Amino acid sequence: MSSYNVGILGATGAVGQQMLECLQERDFPVAGLRLFASARSAGKTIEFKGEKVVIEEATPQCFKGCDIVLGAAGDDIAKELLPHAVEAGATVIDNSHAFRMDEDVPLVVPEINGEDVKWNKGIIANPNCATIIGLVPTWPLHQVAGVQRMIVSTYQAASGAGVPGMRELEAQIAAMGKGEPMPEPSAFAAQLANNLIPQIGGFKYEGFTSEEMKLQNEGRKIMHLPELRVNCTCVRVPVLRSHSESITLEFERDITLEQAREVLASAPGVKLVDDRDAADAHDRFPMPIDTSDQDLIWVGRMRRDISNPNESRGITFWCCGDQIRKGAATNAVQIAQLLVK
Repeated sequence: MSSYNVGILGATGAVGQQMLECLQERDFPVAGLRLFASARSAGKTIEFKGEKVVIEEATPQCFKGCDIVLGAAGDDIAKELLPHAVEAGATVIDNSHAFRMDEDVPLVVPEINGEDVKWNKGIIANPNCATIIGLVPTWPLHQVAGVQRMIVSTYQAASGAGVPGMRELEAQIAAMGKGEPMPEPSAFAAQLANNLIPQIGGFKYEGFTSEEMKLQNEGRKIMHLPELRVNCTCVRVPVLRSHSESITLEFERDITLEQAREVLASAPGVKLVDDRDAADAHDRFPMPIDTSDQDLIWVGRMRRDISNPNESRGITFWCCGDQIRKGAATNAVQIAQLLVK
C-alpha cells in the first residue's frame, strides 16, 4: 500500500486533535505527518504513533510536500491558506464552512455520496456536524421511500463550539456545584449550564439562523436533491459532547415502520437502539452519554408521524452522534480513505 504525507491545519484544536486519533485508529497510511497551527503554538510537540511531531506555524508556504491536508481551522483561515495547499499539490479535506457550497467543491458524507470525491479539483468539503448526524440515517430511508421533507430540531452539545465551549460549560457547572459566582459567558451568547440557547449562528433568512439553513442547503447538495424541503430549529444544550436530533421525514412512497427499522438496522454508519421494553434506558433509546467517543449514529424512538395526513408516508425518530468524531474528524478521515483506495 502506498503511504502519504499528511498535514493538519488547526492541529491543536478539538477537531484537529481528534483527526490525529482517527488517523491512528484507522491505520491510515501516513508516511510523514505535518502539524500546522498559529504562531503561538509553533515549536510545541504532539505525539503521534509514539513519536513527537513538532508543530509548525501555518503560512501560505507551509504545505510543500503534503499529499493530503486536513483542514480543522476556521472559515477565514481556511479561505486564506488552503488554496495554497492545493497550489502546492495537496488534496484538501476541509472541515470549515468556507468551501461547502462552492459548485466546484464536492461536499461528502462517505455513507451517502462517496463517489463525489472523484470530481474534486483539489478541495473536498466536510459538511456541518448536524448535517452529517441527521443525514446518515435519513439517506437509507430515502433510498427506500424517497424523502421529500424534513422537520428537524437539533440539541447541540458544547463541543460544537470546540474546546472553548466545552471549557466554558465545565467551568459553569463547577461554579454551580461550589456555589460560586457564575463566570461570564464568552463562547456562547448566554449561560449554558442549567439553560438552553435557541440560537446557533447568526440570523440569515426569514428568522432562521445560519446553522439551521445548513441542513437544507448542504442536504440538497449531498443527497443530490435540489428540491428537498427542510424546517430546522437548532438549540445549544448543556451537554458536553455528542449532538442529538429529533427528525420527522415525509416520503413520496409508502414505508412501514417495520421496513424503516429493518433498513436502519443494516445501514452503514448507523446503530439502531430502539427497544422500548428494555429494562435499561441505555437499551431503549440513544443518549449523548452513550454516543460520545465513537463513530456511529445511534437511532431510536422510531414511530409514525401521526400529524401526516398519509401516515404510511411519515416517520419520526431520534438520533445522536459524536460531533467531534463522525460530525467532523472521522468523516474527514473517511474521505481521505476514499481518496487513497
